[in-house]
Amino acid sequence: MRITTKKDNRKWISLAALVLQNTSLVLLLRYSRTMKAERYISSTAIVTAEFIKGLICIVLVWLENDRSINRLFRVIHEEIYAKPYDTSKLAIPSGLYAIQNNLLFFALSYLNAATYQVSYQLKILTTALCSVLMLKKSIEKHQWFSLCMLAIGVAFVTWPSPEEVQKRTTIQSQATWLQQSTGFGAVLLASMTSGFAGVYFEKILKTGPTSVWIRNIQLAVMDKGFFQGYSTVVWIVVLLQAIGGLIIATVIKYADNIIKGFATSLSILFSSVISYFILHDFTPSLFFYMGTVFVLTATFLYGWEKNKVASSVNEQARIQNILIK
Repeated sequence: MRITTKKDNRKWISLAALVLQNTSLVLLLRYSRTMKAERYISSTAIVTAEFIKGLICIVLVWLENDRSINRLFRVIHEEIYAKPYDTSKLAIPSGLYAIQNNLLFFALSYLNAATYQVSYQLKILTTALCSVLMLKKSIEKHQWFSLCMLAIGVAFVTWPSPEEVQKRTTIQSQATWLQQSTGFGAVLLASMTSGFAGVYFEKILKTGPTSVWIRNIQLAVMDKGFFQGYSTVVWIVVLLQAIGGLIIATVIKYADNIIKGFATSLSILFSSVISYFILHDFTPSLFFYMGTVFVLTATFLYGWEKNKVASSVNEQARIQNILIK
């Protein structure tokens, strides 16, 4: 009989948190960009989110240093103010993340949540390519196959149905198609900036002993923008945007890539259902179903680690042998 450990509980809690954050952020961001109200400026929301994330990271650094205010100030001074060169290196990923987030806000102004989430999985492809070029990582054959599946799946999702092609004869339908194409272009650019910035940030993290929370504070310091008043929905979007990266870090710490892929699948499923039944801005086509299956399969296949699976099987066999003896 399997005994549930604290690590297992944390794994499933982090999974639930990631699914909730992903689904809520995309749906509320889409709603905030399409609701009939005064349009807020996305750059101000991004800066506010970074400011909140910086405060959260300061609290986490304080907890890491035995809740000592003196140690907190000493660490921040030693790792940020005393190392201006290291902090300035994060201007590149910080700027790219700012561009990426603005592109995602822009994309959700024209794309429904379900199509956006499936298309944005292209960041797996761009991250893999940047990892090969910048970190000299090797990608296994099944991962290359999954990347090809991913590209085909996104192509299916973005492919218009026969009904949509027929409707493009009217000026209004042509305008809608142009808006969707603009949204897809924004997603593509966001995927490219996400892949490069993520790999660049990973390279910086692995070149020194600095805490990941300190690095996040440095990222927050480098962002620029301005602030203005928001509605309740926008404030919720800002908060979800701020805690998103921290939740992913927790998932990576307590779970694995399979759990992360599972969370992505659930988030896409929930977003599709809510977009269809509640927001009424999404009608799935056969191409969307086919593309989604390809993308989800590719996500799981890319995160699958053969060595880890083999070691897990060997460990289970060893335990069974001990029990038999």
